Amino acid sequence: MNTSRNARRLLVLALLAACSGEAPPRAPEDGAPLEDAAPADGPALDAPRDAAIDGTVTDDTVTDVTVTDVTVTDVASLDADVVAPRDGVALDIPRDTPRDTPADGSAGGPSHPFGAHRTAYTSGSILPTAPGSRLDATTASFYDQWKARYLHRGCTADRAYVATLGDTAGATVSEAHGYGMLITVYMAGYDRDAQRTFDALVRFYQDHPSRYTAALLAWAQDATCRDIMGADSATDGDLDVAYALLLADRQWGSRGAIDYAALARRIVAAVLRGDVHPTASTLLTGDAAMTAADRDGTRLSDFMPAHLRAFATASGVARWTAVLDREYRLVATLQRDHTRSALGIATGLLPDFAVGMNADRPVPAPPRWLEGPDDGAYAWNACRTPWRIAMDWLLHGDARARTAVETMNTWVRRATGERPDRIQSGYSLAGVRLAGANTGELAFVAPFAVAAMVDARNQAWLDALWTAVSTPSLASQSYFGNTVRLLSMIVVSGNAWAP
Repeated sequence: MNTSRNARRLLVLALLAACSGEAPPRAPEDGAPLEDAAPADGPALDAPRDAAIDGTVTDDTVTDVTVTDVTVTDVASLDADVVAPRDGVALDIPRDTPRDTPADGSAGGPSHPFGAHRTAYTSGSILPTAPGSRLDATTASFYDQWKARYLHRGCTADRAYVATLGDTAGATVSEAHGYGMLITVYMAGYDRDAQRTFDALVRFYQDHPSRYTAALLAWAQDATCRDIMGADSATDGDLDVAYALLLADRQWGSRGAIDYAALARRIVAAVLRGDVHPTASTLLTGDAAMTAADRDGTRLSDFMPAHLRAFATASGVARWTAVLDREYRLVATLQRDHTRSALGIATGLLPDFAVGMNADRPVPAPPRWLEGPDDGAYAWNACRTPWRIAMDWLLHGDARARTAVETMNTWVRRATGERPDRIQSGYSLAGVRLAGANTGELAFVAPFAVAAMVDARNQAWLDALWTAVSTPSLASQSYFGNTVRLLSMIVVSGNAWAP
C-alpha cells in the first residue's frame, strides 16, 4: 500500500473522529465571505475526501461565467408543443432551437437544448404530474442559484471549477468537477454561455493530471489551485468527466477549440487502464489502488451503468460490457445476500464500499476499510446509487437496473410511510438508522426521486419526492446536497439524455 493511501486513511479517521455524529456543513448564507465557509466540524462527503484544505477558497466572483440575459421566464414562456403523454403525463416542450438542428450542433446551437425533451425515457417510466413547463422552470431557477454559488472562475485565464465551500478536503475535488461538467452540458440552450463555461471546466481538468495516469484528473486542489493529497485520481470524477465530454460532442460537435470526442476517448482508455481491475473487471476507487488489498474493493456509487454503456460504444472496446455485467452481478449479489431486515424484508440498500472483488465473492466492506466506521453501510457515498443505477433503465431500458432500484423503492416507501421528510442520512443494509443520521439531507432524498421514475406505481411517491427536493432553499443544504439535488432534478424534469 503506498504512503499516500496510508496518509489518507489516517487523516480521514482523524476527521471522522472529530466530527462523529454531526451533519455536513451548510453553505454560507448569500453574501458571506467564502473563507468563512469551511466549518471544521463537518464530515467529509467525497472519497477520498480526507484532509483539511491547504488554504481558503478564493473569492473569484461568478459574474465571469454567469449569463444575466436568460431568466427562468424564458423557459416557461417559449412556444411549446404538447407531445404524446408518457404514462398519462403531458409534457410541455419549450423549444429554443429548431428541431432540425444537426446532431453535432454545427448550426451553432445545441442539439439537445434544456427543455426540449428530445429524448423519451424508456416506456413505462413516469415524471411528476406537474406540467412539463413548470418542472423545467423550477429546475432552471435552481440551476441559476447553484451556478451563482458554486461555479467559480479561478486559477488562470479561461478556467472554471466547482467550489465545494468546505464540504470536501480541497477547495474543489474531481467529483465536483465531473458534476459541474454534466450540469453545464445538460443546461445548454437555457444557459447560452454553457459551452464557454464547459470549455473553461475542461481546461481546468487539463491543468491537473493525475500523477499515475496523465489523462485522468488529480482528485483535489486547494484554494491556490495546487494539487493536494497525492494528486491521484478518484473514479467517480473520472467517469463523469469522460461522460460529460461524450455529451458535449453530441451537444455541440467536436470541431471547435476542443475536440470533445477525442478527449473523451482518451479518458475512457485511461479509466480502463487506471480505474478498472486488470483481471477482475471491477471498478477500483481510483488509480492509486495498486496493492492486492486496495484492488479487492470497490465503491458502489462509482457504478454508473449508463456511463459504462456509452464508453463501450465510444471506444468499441468489448471489455466495457464485461465491466458493466460484472457490476450488475455485484449489485444483485449484495442485494440478495446482505440487504435484509430483521423481519426478512429486502431493503435493496447498497454499501458505500464492498470487498471480495478478487475472489468474486462481494461482501460489504468492514468498518474503516477506506473512509470510516460506516464503510459497509448505506451512507454518504452509496446515497447516490438509486440515481446512478436508475439512469440505465430510464435511458437504455436495462431491466437489471429497474429490478435493483425497485427493491429500494419498495423498502423506502414502507420504511418512511410515504414521507420523504423521514428519509434518514444513513442506514445499515438492514434498514436501521445509523448513529448521527438525520432527516432533510437532499443528497439522500433526491436520488430516490430518480429511482421512483421506473414504475407508475410510484407516482404519488414521486410527486411527494419532487416537492421535497424542489422546495427547500439553497442555503438549507451543502454543496453536496445541492449538487446531487440539481442533477436529480435535471433527470426528474425529463431533461437527461445519452450521448
